[in-house]
Amino acid sequence: MTASGYVILEDRGILAIEGPDRASFLQGLVSNDVFKVAPGRAVYAALLSPQGKFQFDFVMAASGEALLLDCERARLADLARRLSLFKLRANVTLADRSEALAVAAIVGADVLRALDLALVAGAARALGEGIVLIDPRLADMGGRAILPRDGAESLMRQAGLEPVDRAAYERLRLSLGLPDGSRDMPVDKAILLENGFDELNGVDWDKGCFMGQELTARTRYRGLVKKRLMPVRIDGETPPPGTEIRQGDRAVGETRSAQEGLGLALIRLDALDRPDVPMTAGDATLTPVKPAWARL
Repeated sequence: MTASGYVILEDRGILAIEGPDRASFLQGLVSNDVFKVAPGRAVYAALLSPQGKFQFDFVMAASGEALLLDCERARLADLARRLSLFKLRANVTLADRSEALAVAAIVGADVLRALDLALVAGAARALGEGIVLIDPRLADMGGRAILPRDGAESLMRQAGLEPVDRAAYERLRLSLGLPDGSRDMPVDKAILLENGFDELNGVDWDKGCFMGQELTARTRYRGLVKKRLMPVRIDGETPPPGTEIRQGDRAVGETRSAQEGLGLALIRLDALDRPDVPMTAGDATLTPVKPAWARL
């Protein structure tokens, strides 16, 4: 992309966690170090099941006396309910702020100049009554903003940004190989390290225990990652998510989200050793593309 712009992500919501115990409350639950979240830094993390399977992912940012979780809006109530189960005596409150706050993605060549931020994943600063940040997963993904809904578009224009089509954001995301929550990581099935969470700054290996840590750590230290989510070029009709991928006479993966000849797929790593044997999904031929950030 040559021009910078923004898109309001209407499918994203904001869960605010407030109270003096907010950081310690989350610290034992999520995959990243909550105490690293600060006015100048946002963090990417996930909440897992006790068995180590994916439940939710979110960007965590600090705003005054609150931690703001940028999460899937359709699943926000379920996330709040799950977290509430662990409140016990913690002095925290959980509130849906999606009506008051909007999430914007900022993409293009001039993102850094528009946001006045360093090219560092997770770098953040205040903007008016909101927050702007570099995507904590991968700086190449551009920026994000959490802004008062009523003035979000005005603030973006004041920063020299114009609205862009959601398709531009999706093309960038897919080309970089970044999962989009439960669209790409099936709940109760997906494993973090198969979906790039290690390289995408989603796990802190030094923070201590968190829910689902045992499987996550075992997968890493025993070298048990046998599949990876990665971009694929699609030649032919785009297959729906969940379509089986075949290489010759064997199943080697499943498709995930896709758009205009580009998609994501969970693929067995040993299938990549046979580049001469085409991969197919339905009537389409798929060509895997290793992301530059991935350690495969």
